Parts: sequence; structure tokens; C-alpha cells
Amino acid sequence: MLLGAILVVLALVLYWQSAREETPEAFSAAMSATAGPAAGLPGAPASAAAQARTVAPEPIPVVDLASLGQVQPEPSDTGRDPFRFGSAPSPAPGRESAGPGAMAPPRPAPPVVPQAPPGPPPIALKFIGIAKQGAGRLYAVLRDERGIYYGAEGDVVEGRYRILRVSAEMVELSYVDGRGRTSIPLSGGRP
Repeated sequence: MLLGAILVVLALVLYWQSAREETPEAFSAAMSATAGPAAGLPGAPASAAAQARTVAPEPIPVVDLASLGQVQPEPSDTGRDPFRFGSAPSPAPGRESAGPGAMAPPRPAPPVVPQAPPGPPPIALKFIGIAKQGAGRLYAVLRDERGIYYGAEGDVVEGRYRILRVSAEMVELSYVDGRGRTSIPLSGGRP
């Protein structure tokens, strides 16, 4: 029922809009007729001059073809650089400029020093102890936030670190490719 009521209202609005045959020009003329000194006052009669006024299109200006053939002056160099921030540098106190628009010779740019690529991130393992197997092979006990790892010299730990040397005081590690060599002292389980 609600949908039917909405469709009836929509049909009435469309009929009312199509029955009105007011053009945009007529609507504009009616609006400009009410825009007089008494336009804001309710019930004020519109003047006869305002009712008779019609909107006339503005005349198209005449193009002076002779002025198009004249030679235009060349633009002058003002020294302004739209791709540079800040204001233009003022001339040095002891120097006299050669004239308006004269610029100082450009300074050579400093040489570009290539930056080395960043190294690998630091190794985040902690050396918490030593374990011995059999005849004295030392195993380093390492840990991080994910777990505890064991390894001897030459072993790969966690798939990305290689143990280079194990002693009672420290362990030397690097990434598998040899970068990021670091020594980690024994922390005894302390963070």
C-alpha cells in the first residue's frame, strides 16, 4: 500500500510538471520582475516598469582585427624561477648589477655522493647459555621472542643465521650470506 501511495504521488508530480509550460526564460523574466525595490516586501505590488521589463541578451563585443596583426613585445627575463622555493637572492652589497634583470652566474651544484645500500637488520637473538655434547663440542643456546634455538659452529639457526664461533663468553653470528656479522655476549637468560 505504501508503494502504491508513493507511485500515485510520483505520477501526480510528473503530470503537474508536464502540464506547466513555463520555459526557463519565462521563469527568469518573472524572477527579475520581482527583484525590484519592493521585492522583499510581502504583498507589495510590482511596478509597471518591472513587469514590462524583459531580459535582453548582451551584445557581442566587436573584435578589433587590426590589433591582432601588431607585433607583441618579447617577454623580459625577470629572474623569477617558479621551480625554486623562497625569494630571489639579493645582490651582494659591493657588487653593482649590469642592469635590470641581470642575474649572478649560477653556482655549481655540489657533487652527488652515492649512498651505500642499507645493511641487514640487526640480529635479534640473545645468547642465554652453552650446552656440551660428548667430547666437548659446544652448542650455543639462543632465544628470541618466538622460541629457543641450539647450534654449534657452522650450523644454521632459524634458517637465516649462521653460527661462526662459540665460546664460554660469547657467540659470533652472521646472516647465512655472510652479512651482518655480530658478537653476542652471554646474558644468562636475562633480557
